[in-house]
Amino acid sequence: MESPPTVPQHRADPLILLISVFLVAICALIYELVAGAVSSYLLGSSVTQFSLVIGLFLTSMGIGSFLTRFVRRNLLAVFFGVELAVGLAGGFSAVILFAAFVYSKAYFATLVAVVVTVGTLIGMEIPLLLRILRERAADLRVSVSQVMTFDYAGALLASLAFPFFLAPHLGLLKTSFLFGLMNVAVCWIGLLWFRQALARSAAGLWLATLAATFLLLAGFFQSNRLVSAFEDKLYADKVILATQTPYQRIVLTRWKDDIRLFLNAKLQFATPDEYRYHEALVHPAMSLAARHERVLILGGGDGMAAREALKYPDLREVVLVDIDPEMTRLFRDNDMLASLSGNALRDPRVRVVNEDAQRFLEETDLFFDVVLSDLPDPNDLTIGKLYTISFYRLLTRRLNADGVIAVQATSPFFARQAYWCIANTLDATPLAGPTSATLTILPYHANVPSFGEWGFVLAAPRRLHPEDVKLTVPTRYLTEETIPSLFRFPADMARVETEINRLDNQALVRYYDAGWQYYFGP
Repeated sequence: MESPPTVPQHRADPLILLISVFLVAICALIYELVAGAVSSYLLGSSVTQFSLVIGLFLTSMGIGSFLTRFVRRNLLAVFFGVELAVGLAGGFSAVILFAAFVYSKAYFATLVAVVVTVGTLIGMEIPLLLRILRERAADLRVSVSQVMTFDYAGALLASLAFPFFLAPHLGLLKTSFLFGLMNVAVCWIGLLWFRQALARSAAGLWLATLAATFLLLAGFFQSNRLVSAFEDKLYADKVILATQTPYQRIVLTRWKDDIRLFLNAKLQFATPDEYRYHEALVHPAMSLAARHERVLILGGGDGMAAREALKYPDLREVVLVDIDPEMTRLFRDNDMLASLSGNALRDPRVRVVNEDAQRFLEETDLFFDVVLSDLPDPNDLTIGKLYTISFYRLLTRRLNADGVIAVQATSPFFARQAYWCIANTLDATPLAGPTSATLTILPYHANVPSFGEWGFVLAAPRRLHPEDVKLTVPTRYLTEETIPSLFRFPADMARVETEINRLDNQALVRYYDAGWQYYFGP
């Protein structure tokens, strides 16, 4: 068999092309991660969003690879043209997706179009590079192995950089523009290095590359304004603070005296009625516990639940475990935000631990009189694991024998099956030690106008009775006359049978998505 035809070359040509492989591999995975992250941020259910994006990307890459068979001439010019197209499509992908969500009702169709476009273009890159290397390298076998090595190394770097640096520190829009510029940088390298081979196409490529560079630089430097514009449309009220952390997007809005906290676009509290939620979460459990010397709060980085717990004079310590240090820092150090919780996070009795709740429970040797689970709703598997029977089993190991657990458990009206899945899971949780006994539960609900009917579940190693709930501290919402009504459920919120939420099935996330989507759509 004859050797493949070669073209005039420089001995460094393969190295330049392999560097290009490395850079385009980084960009390819970043665009995939950006699309999945944007969809998870806007729609929740991260597993669903990333699965959809990955599936579409892989399929589209196959289409792109197939299309390269029709490219028979001017391989270098076609490759650098594809790079420009990838840089523009990938660089503007996050902006396009945010704009579609905010300004139209066609987000899903836009997501598919963006992912298929970017994926198809990315699928063309490696086959084209292999054919170019075939022309410019004597040993194709070595070239293929080197291409795969550089490709996988680039993907590894991208997978590490995105969650630990890019997303938390640059944000999604700047990240996509930055890597669009990296694709364009590959074009600049190619135009300079292969200028003789590209002589016929050079003028058009130079102009296109210059224009793409200008557009992507403008997008990069205007990213903050774009994010502000989208969030002004996404939220009804004026955005007064917005920050991206390694764990979530924190946004605070204000209209007159109504301050609202959103985490990943999901409302967490509104100041006109947050006291209803936090009083309902804290005081029934505190009332039924034999003591209140040491209280554990899981989540609750805003300090509101801690504010209510600190009302009890015998309380010696609140251990507040919230994974996001930026969240607790904001509500401790910002005077306006700290005032919302009565400066609870500045109280010397409150000890903040910025750690994953499960890891904290596995490592601590402390025992608690009351545990208050003020975690976000279980809208993805990462949070759903903190509502499983194995997690609640960990809780029982750190609970004193006469202690009480209270869990915020989403809406028993909008997500009825999800609510009762949490309750049923707690009810099935075995107590620590050599016993066949399980926790006993006391479900209840409260009306919080910003959320509607909201559900909670009390759990303890002993039977709990609603009539034993007595108020001994000042409250704005709860009264002893209205407390009995919290424990009565109308027919449309009554108990239903559900699966137990376990790590290997995460049934709760499915129930949650189905319930909320029924009323509010995806």
